[in-house]
Order: sequence, then structure tokens, then C-alpha cells
Amino acid sequence: MGAKRGNKLIRILDGKLKESCLSVLPAAGLVIILYLSPFVSLSFLELKTFLISTLFLVTGMALFNLGADLSMTPMGEHIGAGLTRSRRLKILLPVAFAMGLFITVAEPDLSVLAEQLSGVIGRTTLIITIGTGVGIFLLMGIIKIIFRIDLSSLLMFFYMLLFALVALLFERGKAGLLPLSFDSGGVTTGPVTVPFIMALGVGIAGTVGGKNAQENSFGLVSLCSIGPVLSMLVLSIFSTGETDFILPDYSVVTILNRGIGNAFAKTAGEIALAIGLIVSFFLILQITVLKLDRFSLMRIGAGIIYTFAGLVIFLTAAMIGYMPVGFKIGADLAGAAGGTPVCVLFTFIAGMATVLAEPAVHVLNHQVEEVTDGNVSKKQMMTALSIGVGISVGLSALRSVYGFSVLYYLIPGYVLSLALSLYVPGLYTAIAFDSGGVASGPLTSSFVLPLITGICVYTNGEQAVLESAFGVVAMVAMTPLIAIQILGFRALFLKRSRDKKAMQHIFSSEDEQIIYFDWDD
Repeated sequence: MGAKRGNKLIRILDGKLKESCLSVLPAAGLVIILYLSPFVSLSFLELKTFLISTLFLVTGMALFNLGADLSMTPMGEHIGAGLTRSRRLKILLPVAFAMGLFITVAEPDLSVLAEQLSGVIGRTTLIITIGTGVGIFLLMGIIKIIFRIDLSSLLMFFYMLLFALVALLFERGKAGLLPLSFDSGGVTTGPVTVPFIMALGVGIAGTVGGKNAQENSFGLVSLCSIGPVLSMLVLSIFSTGETDFILPDYSVVTILNRGIGNAFAKTAGEIALAIGLIVSFFLILQITVLKLDRFSLMRIGAGIIYTFAGLVIFLTAAMIGYMPVGFKIGADLAGAAGGTPVCVLFTFIAGMATVLAEPAVHVLNHQVEEVTDGNVSKKQMMTALSIGVGISVGLSALRSVYGFSVLYYLIPGYVLSLALSLYVPGLYTAIAFDSGGVASGPLTSSFVLPLITGICVYTNGEQAVLESAFGVVAMVAMTPLIAIQILGFRALFLKRSRDKKAMQHIFSSEDEQIIYFDWDD
């Protein structure tokens, strides 16, 4: 019996490795093409480090995806379903707030953001405030599911509140902190928290039931992405002093001299804290409420080990190999013959390729296909996300060259996405707003952000990075909202077109058949 399970696990892992290779191949192929082109002058050391890191990246992604299937997703579903089934709302809501707070506090991407804002806002104050924002909005998201509140109405209200705070930020003369405020919404919904939060929503919605159970299972990630932005805007409005931003040293030599072992150890500590908090909550609820069988617990335990190992390998490889190469490519493209058009073209392609390698995107696509019974396929989701993220990174490159405000993109983008939510099916709106938080994952921070930073430094200098390079994470989080909803609009149009053709066929049928009944028989 044990041998059969082992063979099955090996087959699953083999499938995950093949899937990871196909996901990372476009990004790796683009770097190799640029290395051979006249546009970029990567050294052999940089290319070798990048290729070795890519091998680890593939391994890490495969282990993470396997671990998420075995542990993070089941834990979230069991907690959501168990607490909801027990009808202990007084327990569910405080637990949801606490999970949102403490898991976000331990999210590795948030630590990077906190270090870059240490000159304005204290690290502890920043992290706890953002974590509180996520906790409050996770709690609100669960209330939305239980009481079946329309997601579009909530999004409309909170985004109106968000842009009201943006106006106040301009009035206080703190517009320089605006891009970082919007970026915080993307970095807090990272690879550790997203699979768990999404599964939590599925577990609660499945237990509550109702005709809109599929639609209600999505939306938690989108709401949890709003909380950090609101928290950051409030902190920015009332902060004092100037931001002390120092450009990191993106040299491969410097990163290697710090030691690969040290990078692994630091990443392992951050991931252990994040996963440890989730596991602690799960064990407490297992003892008090869930009471799962031994086999389920062993399966989840094995999945936790795979998740931990996969994330440590993935994030360390991204930091060592992808961050310096991203910065170098950006700077070289900005100075290449052809200038801005070349930058926009290659960054568009880089954005399309990068989203394929985001670990949490695959978790989202798998869950969407499963919940919608295949009506929304992985291929459709990935195509829409790739195009959306590619456009966002290309537009960010344009902004980093000309130095205009990110609001010129965000305001029309969110107005369009919220307007679309009034016309497309609610399920697509919920999926779209969740996909925004998922698409802006660790590879966006470690490859796309340095890429745009390199362009900005070459064209406008280091002093412009805070206002002109930051904001790319917010852009990556925004464009999928439009892309996925356009996919929903297309599905709705095709359905109506098919229904119309079917009715026309019925009414115009020339094969009129009259059936006579012989009542005497």
C-alpha cells in the first residue's frame, strides 16, 4: 500500500516538474535571446548564475505546487468548512482576523517593502498596521460569503474610499508615497497566504451553499488586497519626514559574495515563520473543532514539508539569479538602439513570460477550473493573465521613462474594471479581482521590479525610482481585473449568441412535424 502511494506521489511530482519547466521556459528563453542579441550585454557569470537559478526555480515551483495541493488548500477548506458547519460565528470571525493579521505579518514580500520605508515609517508600525488591514478585510470577506453580500457593491464602495484617501494624500503633499501604497496590496497576498485564503473561501462557501456558491467562493484575496492599500494611504497621510530610499546593489558578484547559504537561511526563517503561524492555527482548530483522521493529518504534514522546501528554493533562486539579471536587462534596454519602443516591447514580453512562473497563479488556475467545472479552463485563465500582465509591465516601462504619475493608469483602469463588474457574470468579477492579487507574486518583486528600476535609473536617475519605478506591482495587480472580466464578457456574449441562434433555428425550421394521436387506441 505504501509503495503504491509512493509511486503515485512520484508520478504527481513528475507532472509538476514538467508543468514547472513549461512555465519557466518562456522567461528563461527570453533572457537567453537577449543575451545573444545586441540589445543586452550580460556577462557569462550573470548568465550562468541565471541558468543555475532557473533549475532551482523549476524544482522549487514543482515542490510548492505539490505541497499546496496536499496541505495549504486542504487546511483552508477544512478550517472554513469546519467552523462554518459548527455555526460558531463568534469563533470563526476572530480566528479569521487573527489569521489575516499574523500570516500577513510573516509574509516575506512585506519585509522587503518595510525595509524600503524605514526612513518614513517604523518597520514594526508598518507591518502591524498592514497586517491589521488584511485581518479586517479577511473578516469582512467571510461575512460577505456567509450573508451572501454582492462583491461588486463592496468593491465599488472601498475603491471609492481608496481614491478619496488618494486625493487627501495629494492635498497633504505626500504624492511620492503613492506608488508604494498601491504596491503594498500586491506584496501582502503572496505565495504563502494566497492558497490558504482561497481555500478558506471555498470551504466556507461550499458549506453555506446557495445558488451562487461558486461565485461566493472567490473574492477573499481581492478584499484582502484592498486592506493594505488603505492602511498604507492612512499611514502615508499622517507620516512625517522624507522617504530614505537607497537603491540596492544588484551586482551578481555582490549577491554571491554575501553567501548562498546565508540567503537560504534568511529565506528559510521567513517562510518557517509564515507557515508556522498557519499550522499553529490549524492544530488548535484540529484539537477543538475539526478532529480530522490520522491519514489526512499525515498527508497535510507531508504537504507542509513540500511547501516549505519549494518556497525556500524558489525565493532564494529568484533573489540570486533573477533580481540582478532583471536590473541589468532593464538598464541595457533603456540604453539600446531604438530606446523606448525596444523597452516597451521587451518588457511586454517579459511580463507575459513572468506570470507563467508565478507559483500562486497555478494554484488559482487549478482552483478556478475545479470550482467552475471546467467552464473556465486553465488555458483561458493563463492566456488572459499573460496578456494583462504583459500590458501592465510594458506600460510601467513607459512610465519609468517619462516619469508621470501611476494614477494616469490606475484611475482609468479601476474605473473600467469596476464598470465591467456591472455587466459581466459575478463569478468572473470575483475571479478577476482575486487574480490581481495572485498575479503580483514573488517573481514580480524579484524580476519585474528590478527590470523597471533598471530602466528608470538609466533614464531618470536613482532619485526617480520611488515615484517612477515603484507602482509596477500595482499595475500587475490591476490589468488582470480587466483581462479576466473581458473574458467573462466574451463568454456572456457567446452564450447569448448561441441562445439566439438556437431560437432562430427553432422558429425557422422547415421540418414542421405534426404528430397525430390515435385516442381510440
